Amino acid sequence: MNRTVHVQYFAILREQRGLAAETLATPAATAGELYAELKARHGFTLPADRLRVALDGDFAPWTAPLAAGATVAFIPPVAGG
Repeated sequence: MNRTVHVQYFAILREQRGLAAETLATPAATAGELYAELKARHGFTLPADRLRVALDGDFAPWTAPLAAGATVAFIPPVAGG
């Protein structure tokens, strides 16, 4: 079953994707499955264990289920200085 989700990309992921956000249909059932799908599709270089994921504005575990219409944000580490 495909569900439509809204994906937000930050920092290096935004650079690698060439977009800050997109809406897409996915068969992924969890945030982790969605990232694996997008990593394979877009060639993201960061492994999931280097990222945080947020669902609808709240940090969530990679095993969190995806609901249709959810906003998913993938947040890589940010260098400060």
